[in-house]
Amino acid sequence: MNQPKSFLLFVFASICLVSCNAKPTLQTYFVDHQETPNFISMDVPVSFLGTDDIQMTEIQRQAINSIDKLNMLGYSLKSGNIDVFNAEVGNVKALLKDKRYNELLRLGNQKDGRVKISYIGDDDTIDELVVFGRSNTYGFAIIRVLGDNMDIAKIMELGPIINKLDTKDMNVEGFMDFML
Repeated sequence: MNQPKSFLLFVFASICLVSCNAKPTLQTYFVDHQETPNFISMDVPVSFLGTDDIQMTEIQRQAINSIDKLNMLGYSLKSGNIDVFNAEVGNVKALLKDKRYNELLRLGNQKDGRVKISYIGDDDTIDELVVFGRSNTYGFAIIRVLGDNMDIAKIMELGPIINKLDTKDMNVEGFMDFML
């Protein structure tokens, strides 16, 4: 009877040690900052976007169905601090240098702001798409698009219907107001 308890205690301690030594991830960054001053966060299940009422092509419908949810985290310079902003941008950039992330696209300039889009997956299917946008005037935002076997070409076809999504009940406008 003592051996099973000792074994379970050993397994539990091993799991704790392994998880405590794990390096930071974008997911832990979100969790650690979701209630930090000058940050705002939102989790949006795709089912809340009212996609059933939108006319879509079959490719757009497949793209929407491959997405599970969106995680959004933003830091506002409206009430924040430029030194904290620069430190946090550095932290996010370091997290996105992880070898799991593949860079898809980089846009912008130092004056107006920059956007970097990265993903986890292979060239055909992805499980996480990350949009990291920053502005020295407003702050930064990170959007994680989470799903299973998302096809980047199909996801890109969603552009024309973005404005048709129902975001009233999710307070996306509140997120934008906080940032701007």
